Amino acid sequence: MGKQAPDEDSHTKDLDEKTAREKEIDAWLPITSSRNAKWWYSAFHNVTAMVGAGVLSLPYAMAQLGWGPGVVILVLSWIITLYTLWQMVEMHEMVPGKRFDRYHELGQHAFGEKLGLYIVVPQQLIVEVGVCIVYMVTGGKSLKKFHELVCEDCKPIKLTYFIMIFASVHFVLSHLPNFNSISGVSLAAAVMSLSYSTIAWSASVAKGVQENVEYGYKAKSTAGTVFNFFSGLGEVAFAYAGHNVVLEIQATIPSTPDKPSKGPMWKGVVVAYIVVALCYFPVALIGYWMFGNAVDDNILGTLKKPVWLIATANIFVVIHVIGSYQIYAMPVFDMMETLLVKKMNFRPNWFLRFVVRNFYVAATMFVGMTFPFFGGLLAFFGGFAPTTYFLPCVIWLKIYKPRRYSLSWWTNWICIVFGIFLMVLSPIGGLRTIVIQAKDYKFYS
Repeated sequence: MGKQAPDEDSHTKDLDEKTAREKEIDAWLPITSSRNAKWWYSAFHNVTAMVGAGVLSLPYAMAQLGWGPGVVILVLSWIITLYTLWQMVEMHEMVPGKRFDRYHELGQHAFGEKLGLYIVVPQQLIVEVGVCIVYMVTGGKSLKKFHELVCEDCKPIKLTYFIMIFASVHFVLSHLPNFNSISGVSLAAAVMSLSYSTIAWSASVAKGVQENVEYGYKAKSTAGTVFNFFSGLGEVAFAYAGHNVVLEIQATIPSTPDKPSKGPMWKGVVVAYIVVALCYFPVALIGYWMFGNAVDDNILGTLKKPVWLIATANIFVVIHVIGSYQIYAMPVFDMMETLLVKKMNFRPNWFLRFVVRNFYVAATMFVGMTFPFFGGLLAFFGGFAPTTYFLPCVIWLKIYKPRRYSLSWWTNWICIVFGIFLMVLSPIGGLRTIVIQAKDYKFYS
């Protein structure tokens, strides 16, 4: 017995050191380092994550889907994604004393350590990295549009340079350590999203229904119409891709047994979804009603006057996608830094963070500059949004096992079928759009 005591002591000491190191790493990682967010942080983080540049492509998506299917898919998406978001908020602390701070941790709880990672991480990364690339293109295009509107006689500047200007902001902002530190940027972005959405639909109303407006499908062939329809599905799905960062946002809210984090988080989500409805429905329906199938893939491209108002809207878009980029990049930073520090045993210090984050910003900038196909990119990446439409339902069925044919069982299966339908069809349409646009494209023009 006397011999074992030192072994036990050293084992306890090792465990203490291990937990101390893990606590030190958690205090350094962006998702778990700060837990003092208020409910309204959840509201504007969710607005910033949800109402992306995707809202400006909704009239174009309506033109590809048509009135009936378009309205049904818009409303269904709003209802389904609100339901799946509620599920995520509920599941954050379903195990007493434990918090699932990251999407893949919830996946691992449902499907097992390895399988959970393989199921969640690739899907989450495709959406988050995809959104960051699309926002590089959006930020660059909006800056270019602003420049063209304000200075009509100026020499045209390549889109490539505008994407680089937009990226330069992120080489600075990406070094903010965690979600709470970007709350100011996120609040500004949330206000901007409501502002430019309001400008988009009110300027459309001011312009009125165009002469010879057509609501029929634009494509002349049946194949073209079908592929455009798939593409429209992807654009709507992309507009609702905010769930990838929900658990990570909730992780920043303090929680006690008496006051779990789901209370303030849900309050914030409800406010965010009201704002989402105020942005999405007027822009989509009024934009399509006024311009029909002649609308551009970004409605601000269709609106030319008044010049000062459209120029302002484009700057609002730039400010908004700066915040959105940061919201989607933060979980990616967390994944990369976790891998390097926990698995590869790098020291958690400023230099590691400096290299990792600058590399990520540079990589998304390079891909955005190389393939700036806005509409096609939206549809292609939007299609990979099972993390929004049906993955929460699959996890819910796996963990809670609701009674077969009960309301919960039916609801979840309907969402899953709808989500798979979107995931299979949207990327096909998006890829075709990219291929068509790529025919006439010159690199870095």
